[in-house]
Amino acid sequence: MNAGLLRPLGRTGLLVSPVTLGGAPLGSMPENFGHEVAEADAVALVGAVLRSGIRTIDTANGYSDGRSEARIGRAIAESGGVPDDVTVITKVDARDGDYSGDRVRRSIAESIERLGIAPLPLVHLHDPEFHDFGALSGPGGALEALVAARERGEVEHIGLAGGNVHEMRRWLDLGVFEVLLVHNRWTVVDRSAGPLLDRAAELGVGVVNAAVLGGGILTDETGRTTSYGYRPAPPATLRAITAMRELCHDAGTTLAAAALRFSTRDPRFASTIVGISRPERIRPTLDAADLDLPDAFWASLEDLVPTPDNWLDAPDAR
Repeated sequence: MNAGLLRPLGRTGLLVSPVTLGGAPLGSMPENFGHEVAEADAVALVGAVLRSGIRTIDTANGYSDGRSEARIGRAIAESGGVPDDVTVITKVDARDGDYSGDRVRRSIAESIERLGIAPLPLVHLHDPEFHDFGALSGPGGALEALVAARERGEVEHIGLAGGNVHEMRRWLDLGVFEVLLVHNRWTVVDRSAGPLLDRAAELGVGVVNAAVLGGGILTDETGRTTSYGYRPAPPATLRAITAMRELCHDAGTTLAAAALRFSTRDPRFASTIVGISRPERIRPTLDAADLDLPDAFWASLEDLVPTPDNWLDAPDAR
């Protein structure tokens, strides 16, 4: 696999790179990522990405109250506009608990203004599992407003981005989404998303994978981090990560690199989203996405996966 080779995103007609820049850190979210990111640094990072093999950028209206989008938009403007082979993806978000149709329309307008892109190539309904399904999916709700924006041409394609796989299945089964974004649920230590990925394939929905480093625990070589996916990790998961880290060291690589390659080698994912906040991390990220490891390594890694009761979303027994 060539990390710079563009892939089709489901049936949308959009092309994405195997690695997508995750825009959450760019607005500066130290509470999530452990460090501040100054505006000038974020703009410089996006400019460097636009000159790299990464041709896809993912952000959201709600990341740092719009600062992520604004900084990406500034970098795009300073670079002379969006290159023809670059796709910028964003998400509509609630504000102060408001996820009404009116809020979705405002969210789209805000994103267009900040990013300087119209129409928006792809917009996800973001984290709907934290809101009332009936209100969001019913008449006058968020979903209706998002579909209407697509029909008006303000948005070219619509997607679904969220966490809990059981709730995401409920939304996916509505049959209106063209792309699915999963996060923290298909990684080296968590396979919660398996049935959801199968359903997406049945529907012809394109899939992107995010948070493949589990919120940072898979990058921590010290073993001091004990949270996976923003929750305390079960002891079995911590033991598995320790064993996987040792396996990777024996293979001459790191668990972080293997965790990224685990996703990029899976043909079900059109792209894998990775948060990057420093230009010097672009090249190592692309190298990890194209890492060459033997089949025996992957078989050994698979033997270490924790049992399903340790995953973020245990298999649905309903």
